[in-house]
Amino acid sequence: MDHQHSPKSPQTPSPPTATAATTTDATCRKCGSPTTFTPPLPWSEVSPPPTYRPIRSPAINLPPNNHSQQAIILAPVPKSQKVPLVSPPYHFLLPTKRLLSPEDIRRFLDSDAAKNFLGFIVALSESIRSHKISDPCHLSPTINSIVSIIETLIRWIDEIPPLQQASRYGNLSYRTWHDRLAETSESLMLSFLPDDLQSATVEIIPYFADSFGNSSRIDYGTGHETNFAAWLYCLARLGLIKEEDYQAVVARVFVKYLELMRKLQLVYCLEPAGSHGVWGLDDYHFLPFIFGSSQLIDHKYMKPKSIHNQDILDNFSNEYLYLECIAFVKKVKKGLFAEHSPLLDDITVVHTWNKVNSGLLKMYKVEVLEKVPIMQHFLFGSLIKWKLLAKCRAPPGLVPIKKKKKC
Repeated sequence: MDHQHSPKSPQTPSPPTATAATTTDATCRKCGSPTTFTPPLPWSEVSPPPTYRPIRSPAINLPPNNHSQQAIILAPVPKSQKVPLVSPPYHFLLPTKRLLSPEDIRRFLDSDAAKNFLGFIVALSESIRSHKISDPCHLSPTINSIVSIIETLIRWIDEIPPLQQASRYGNLSYRTWHDRLAETSESLMLSFLPDDLQSATVEIIPYFADSFGNSSRIDYGTGHETNFAAWLYCLARLGLIKEEDYQAVVARVFVKYLELMRKLQLVYCLEPAGSHGVWGLDDYHFLPFIFGSSQLIDHKYMKPKSIHNQDILDNFSNEYLYLECIAFVKKVKKGLFAEHSPLLDDITVVHTWNKVNSGLLKMYKVEVLEKVPIMQHFLFGSLIKWKLLAKCRAPPGLVPIKKKKKC
């Protein structure tokens, strides 16, 4: 068969090197004639060719910076705390936003309110440790009422079908669903609040209403999830949720909340709010990974690497939140798991679920509670108080009087 080659050029000998082997001229594989392509350089004995091919493709988003990784490693593991109860006389306030800068974030995290809120999340994580979702737990009237409320919100999705539209994210029917939520939030809260606490609606409704996404942007992220945790924390401060209810808060309330959010995300195509993309833990959620890893602590058979076993995901994702999250990610994202979820894939090399759980708790503090874009919408009132500055500045024109030292 005829085939063409570029004009032959005189071969120039390559300069001798200490590690180079004999150089072979590039030739055509069919006829043996020289080609114009330069032969590849020989591998040196000092730097042999790689014996593996990297699994991951180059990510579009940049990897997390080393500062965040170092902060997670050096941060202490958060400890559980008891929630302090509020006592009458009550002075409930309309909560407002306070976190506008990194300095505000530092003030918040140094406050007792932030430490107690994070301690509440740790306590929820500890309550579900080594328990399956279906395990029996204490069900108080408050827990049953909250589950019933979330089931009502799920039914609304069936009553408000999505519109036919071309855009990928943000179905406009979600605004109709959210408007109904805003209109009925007060009656939903009054359905389980006792008479002496019905004035608390002014403070707890804003947390509840902002727990299911933003109606303007039609998105949802870890900030909204944190608002739902803050709403539960407020109920705990009011004494409506007690420590014996914590297991049910995770296994009944939060599982039902996750079911609601999955349906909202799929039916109305909610856009991920503040997602880190391929370098994030998940596009929408964080807390179910914390609670789910606690469930699997000391499990005899399932290890962090077990998420790669599809049979385990198929048979146990309905009992363990962590496995449910992995199954959902694999359902909605295509391609190699190590490519679209490298952080979750990296966790599989950790040997124990206890280390996974403690690492996720530290990561939640650094990647969620310390981030201004996420926490700028967080609210403060009388139940979650904003830490005031200890020192007050003197008004303009006045010089503060210095006290004389006693001898």
